[in-house]
Amino acid sequence: MDRRTVLASLGAVVAAAPVKAQEPAQGAPNWSAPVIDMHFHIRAKPELNIAHQQGAGITAANLLARGDSTGATQLRAQRPAMFPCWFGSTDITKPDAMQLLTQAVKNGAKGFGELKYPVAADGPEMRRVYDLAAELNVPVLIHFQEVGQPAAPGGYNTGIKRFAAILKAYPKTKFIGHADAFWANISADYHEQEAYPTGPIVPGGVSDRLLADYPNLFADTSANSANNALSRDKAFTADFLKRHQDKLHFGSDCNCEDGKGGGAAQNSDRVAPRMRGKCVGQETLKLLTASTTPAIFRKIAWTNAHRLLGLNA
Repeated sequence: MDRRTVLASLGAVVAAAPVKAQEPAQGAPNWSAPVIDMHFHIRAKPELNIAHQQGAGITAANLLARGDSTGATQLRAQRPAMFPCWFGSTDITKPDAMQLLTQAVKNGAKGFGELKYPVAADGPEMRRVYDLAAELNVPVLIHFQEVGQPAAPGGYNTGIKRFAAILKAYPKTKFIGHADAFWANISADYHEQEAYPTGPIVPGGVSDRLLADYPNLFADTSANSANNALSRDKAFTADFLKRHQDKLHFGSDCNCEDGKGGGAAQNSDRVAPRMRGKCVGQETLKLLTASTTPAIFRKIAWTNAHRLLGLNA
C-alpha cells in the first residue's frame, strides 16, 4: 500500500494512559496488553482511521504519511494518544527526496517509510536513504518484494538475499523489514517461486538469520505476508517469536474500514483470498496471542516500538 508537530505533551499522554488512549468499540477484542500498530496507512476519511482502531481494539498507531503530512498532523491533533507518531515518505528516486525526508523529520516524523519503490534494496537510491537515516537517527521501514501481485505488480527493494552486506555497511542505520519477500524468506527453501508460500518452515531462512545476526535489523508483523508466514508452522512460530522477541513490532497494513474486515477495499480481488473480509490487524493479534506468552506479546505489541522510536511506554 502506498499512502504519508510531535506534541509537547506526547510523553506524558502516553505514560499516563497507555491502555485508555481510546474508547473501545462495542464487541471489540480485549488484548492482554496495549497495542501500537507500527504500520498504519492513513484512510481518506478521518473517521475511518478512528473506527479501525476502535473496532480492532488497538490502542495507538504509527501513521505512515506519503508526501504532505497534513493528514497525519490533523489526526494527531484530534487524537494525540491514539496517533502518537508518524513516518514520512517520498519518491526516493527523485532529486529532492533527501531534502523532503529531512524536512519530514524536522516536522516531527519518527522515521522513514513505508519505502516502496521499484529499486534495488542495495542500490544508490536506497543507500542515500540509509546514510540520511543514520545521520538523523531514525529507522527506515522497507517493503521487500520480488514477486508481482495484483495490488503491487513488479518488484520493490529487490535483493533481500544480498541485504547482509547493507546491514554490515550501515551499522548505525536502523532497518525495519516488511512485506512478502522479507517474510517468505524466513524459510530456507524459498526461491521467489510465489509471494505467499505455504507448508512447514525450513530453518535457516535469510530473514531469520539476518534478524539473529544484525542488531540494527527489526521487523513488523504486518500484512498478509507476515500473517501467512507465521501461520505456516506452529512450532517454528513459537520459537521464532521467542528468539526475536526484542526485534519484532506489531503492524496491521490493513485496508478495512472498521477493524472488523468491512469495506470494499478489504473485500476486493487485490487482497489475498485468505484475508478478504477480515481485519488483518485482528487476525495477526489473535495469531500472536495464540503463539507466545503474554510477556512476549506485550513486547511485540507495545514495548519494542516505544523503545525503537524513543516514546514513553
